[in-house]
Amino acid sequence: MKLLALMLAAALVAGSALPARAADDTKVKAATEQVQDGARKIGDSQVGQGFEQMFKGVGNTIVEGAKYSGRAIKDFFSRTFGS
Repeated sequence: MKLLALMLAAALVAGSALPARAADDTKVKAATEQVQDGARKIGDSQVGQGFEQMFKGVGNTIVEGAKYSGRAIKDFFSRTFGS
């Protein structure tokens, strides 16, 4: 048992002394460049106008939904409590 443990320890030490293979990072570099290009486009306001319109539309939807909900709640309490 001690011999097996000694052999495993020696193999571990020898394996860690070997040079490690370099990782292939071409995919990571390509993805990083793609993200940077997209960020530049947003910064150049090429995409910003579309987002501006989308957020205005979402804002209008929220406002109209709040108005409708307020009227529905008011009607509910008016019918329930007879104000």
